[in-house]
Amino acid sequence: MPKKPKRKETVLEIMQFSAIGGSNALIDIGALNLMLFVWPTNDNQLLLLFNTIAYTLAVTNSYVFNANLTFRKRSIKNKKEIIFFSIQALASLIISNIVFIGGSALLGLLPIPVLLQHNIAKGAAMVLSSSASFFFMRYFVFQGKTSKINK
Repeated sequence: MPKKPKRKETVLEIMQFSAIGGSNALIDIGALNLMLFVWPTNDNQLLLLFNTIAYTLAVTNSYVFNANLTFRKRSIKNKKEIIFFSIQALASLIISNIVFIGGSALLGLLPIPVLLQHNIAKGAAMVLSSSASFFFMRYFVFQGKTSKINK
């Protein structure tokens, strides 16, 4: 049975994950805003496409840095890990898209600029999908080395 991680190790992982999350956020919201600047829209299908592209860029950054930094003691970088990472990324993308489109729709009822509506919705989507992503990665994706070491 794998050992439970020490509190200090978990806090460090959360801090590293958060720092990487900051770079992911810049990529995610930067890409979304660039697309919205070039192609302003309220069309849900385009918004889903834009959010998916922005999220995909950020999640690629996330895998590279989390596998090589935050969870490096556990990461084995094999097909199974990449498949599990892809599954968690898809689940987090679904959360992100639901929150982003739902939030944009709700905020559309308020008299605030459309770009601000989309950015507020994107912020909420990023917080919720990142939280889910951390738990998926921490407990399901990056488990290769610790489970072998602690047996």
